[in-house]
Amino acid sequence: MHRFTLPDMSCGHCVAAITEALKAADSQARIEIDREARTAAVESQLPRDALALVLTEAGYPPAPASTAA
Repeated sequence: MHRFTLPDMSCGHCVAAITEALKAADSQARIEIDREARTAAVESQLPRDALALVLTEAGYPPAPASTAA
């Protein structure tokens, strides 16, 4: 499970966009999003760097302090 802090995530639209982008990259991904904490936990076959790139390209770059869980 990879955890990301997403400082630019602020609303339901953001959550939907993030979920859609991650599911497009890995349709089997399991995603848990906490909008108030601005975090996303992603269980995926993709490596962390690939997931971070997907998030960045969707407009929600992870904060540098994000760490793998």
